Amino acid sequence: MEKNITPDSVISALMNHAKTSDSDFPVQVFPAKMQRIILELNTTCGFPIDYTVSAMIAAISVAIGNTHRIEVKRNWQESAIVYIAMVGRPGDCKSHPLTFVMRPLVNADWKNNQEFQKKHCEYQQAVAMSRKERINAGLEEFPKEPKRLRYLVSDVTQEGLSAIHSHNPRGLCLWVDELSAWFKNFTRYNTGSEEQFWLSAFNGSTTMSDRKNCQNSIFIKRPFISVVGTIQRRLLTELANGERAANGFIDRILLMTKSNGKPRWNEDEVRDDLDCEWERILNRLLSVECVVNEGKEPMPTVMRFTADAKRRLYEWQHENAALCDNEMSDNVVSFFCKLEIYVLRFCLILRIVRWAVSDGELRPSDIEDEDVAGAIELAEYFRGNALSVLTCISEEKLNELHRTVYEHLTEEFSTADGIRIAERFGMKDHTFKMFLTRNLNTLFRRVRQGWYKKLSCYSANKVTTDEQD
Repeated sequence: MEKNITPDSVISALMNHAKTSDSDFPVQVFPAKMQRIILELNTTCGFPIDYTVSAMIAAISVAIGNTHRIEVKRNWQESAIVYIAMVGRPGDCKSHPLTFVMRPLVNADWKNNQEFQKKHCEYQQAVAMSRKERINAGLEEFPKEPKRLRYLVSDVTQEGLSAIHSHNPRGLCLWVDELSAWFKNFTRYNTGSEEQFWLSAFNGSTTMSDRKNCQNSIFIKRPFISVVGTIQRRLLTELANGERAANGFIDRILLMTKSNGKPRWNEDEVRDDLDCEWERILNRLLSVECVVNEGKEPMPTVMRFTADAKRRLYEWQHENAALCDNEMSDNVVSFFCKLEIYVLRFCLILRIVRWAVSDGELRPSDIEDEDVAGAIELAEYFRGNALSVLTCISEEKLNELHRTVYEHLTEEFSTADGIRIAERFGMKDHTFKMFLTRNLNTLFRRVRQGWYKKLSCYSANKVTTDEQD
């Protein structure tokens, strides 16, 4: 008897095939059509699931742009802005998934540029005419210079980015293949104002940019700029250098890692229409008009929570707050606080993308319980990734004495055992206790009262409230 082939059965088979990737990413929070694309790219091309999905979140974010916002309470709205860093070693296949996922946006920018070149040529011809010639030719008396529409930017200054954004109120995505080049340029022209710009842009705060030798300012009331790129593990400490570890900059970045090794080539072929399937999803998102007012400022559609969805959201926030209350590391607390912003943005992304793969019309419907549940799964996944990366950064920043003591500690140890080991290398007991306390959940995890476990780089486990108590 012949078995019926359904989308669910295909996804189930792909999931079983993809288990060798060792990814624990909650792919199930996305619609079935997206799951199938993600899993097929993993099984045929070896694209790590974690990297593919992180790139998709960034692409969906910019496709939504300023068309929709989510409202939690009166005067508290969030957009779909995300900052994502795909962390890995050289050869971990970070750039290929990002290139595949961003291709529809590249194609849209290419088409827009072709149209711009045509209109700009016509504009130059009109400007070269006299006013009388333009009137006789049926052209505008005072031609307006065309503006180039786009979604992606790369190597751009803060001033240039503001100018581009002023012509593209829907929003932009800064796509940087090596994110280290992004934050290294923060002080290239000034002493920190660019870093402050990105701190403000994450919150969607109004920005103003003053041009040199010009009395006019660029004023953007609703900025929307997402960021995505790759970074090597060994450069993570540079990301956390200077004020970035204290001013909340690094806490705004969703750090995507993977623990499995380099992908192996295989003979499985990619479906001919796989890229078209993904492009159709993004194009449907891009087809949603970004409504603007008379002042050319975007007027997003506001989406709100159902009663059940808000109840689930608040329950999770209370649990997250309890983790923050019991956490000793300020760096960990800071990231946990940013997760509360990201869970709202994930709700918006999941709600809109569910419409994009459906056949129905897009209505300003409420955020439902299913959206919140999926957003919480994403937030918890990124919590675990953040702890892993913070562990790696903490290891790299250890001085020689701390590193020696850390390396000689057993995998599990009591406070008394740790003090004895530390004293062997000349570290006093109060110094060791301070070292232990300051690095809880980055280098160490409390197993039970008086007992701790070392956390190796990229193996930090998810923290629960019970572990903190």
